[in-house]
Amino acid sequence: MPAANNDGEGGWKTFVWNSERKEFLGRTGGSWFKIFVFYVIFYGCLAGIFIGTIQAMMLTLSSYKPKYQDRVAPPGLSHTPRSEKGEIAFVVGDENSYKSIIKSMDDFLASYNQENQTDEMKFEDCGATPGDYKDRGDLERDTGIRKACRFQRTWLNKCSGLTDKSYGFNEGKPCLIVKLNRIVNYRPRAPKSSDDSQVSVNPFLLPIKCKNKRQEDEGKVGPVDYFGLDGGFPLQYYPYYGKLLQPHYLQPLVGIQFTNLTRDEELRIECTVFGDNIEYSEKDRYQGRFDVKFTLKTKS
Repeated sequence: MPAANNDGEGGWKTFVWNSERKEFLGRTGGSWFKIFVFYVIFYGCLAGIFIGTIQAMMLTLSSYKPKYQDRVAPPGLSHTPRSEKGEIAFVVGDENSYKSIIKSMDDFLASYNQENQTDEMKFEDCGATPGDYKDRGDLERDTGIRKACRFQRTWLNKCSGLTDKSYGFNEGKPCLIVKLNRIVNYRPRAPKSSDDSQVSVNPFLLPIKCKNKRQEDEGKVGPVDYFGLDGGFPLQYYPYYGKLLQPHYLQPLVGIQFTNLTRDEELRIECTVFGDNIEYSEKDRYQGRFDVKFTLKTKS
């Protein structure tokens, strides 16, 4: 029995290093060298193909504009505050029930404070009324950082958070801050007529309208006030040149205030932005519109 163990041990040691044949793990030094050279060449070729493919792909990409912009079909419409499943519920007059909502709106609007837009090298005044596109040169031409239009937070009026720190939530008149998603070099076009949208037409403005989404909520939403530059998205804030060329860009905002929502009921409200080149999709709830559920509870 011990002899068998010795033979097994000796066989294992011989496999690791055979002194008679000068073999390590069953191969001679020359054999190991050939294998090493083969894999160096093999993986070197693979690395060369990979690097060459990446370089070829990089030649097709622009430094200033994404090749694909289909994460959200143009344009996506979103709002602040955002909440899980688009539901906003709070108790009127109970600060604790909407404290987190107020904080999210304060944080979002902080970049729109006047003191953050004073640098004349970064910002410029583009008018307090809707105007035509602000052309700042060719997107592909390296002419340095492009200026951004100032957007005064005071234009949001009752939804600015400056005069009413609760954005209307304390009185049961909640505000939403609405924006279009940023799309490099996108030029939205104002609607040509108001027949379908039932909104006034301005050739330099994208209007927005909110109404009840469900038929059973008709008459429960009440009047809606729109704040901003004529209550829509003015064209002089477009096109957007991207983070590289326009890092200080501020999107135009619309403040929407619901002044008389029926309380103690779940209301489904849909807001839609109108434009000649804006599309809508039932599969994407933020493509050109969004819907939100409001529940205003009476304080007991």
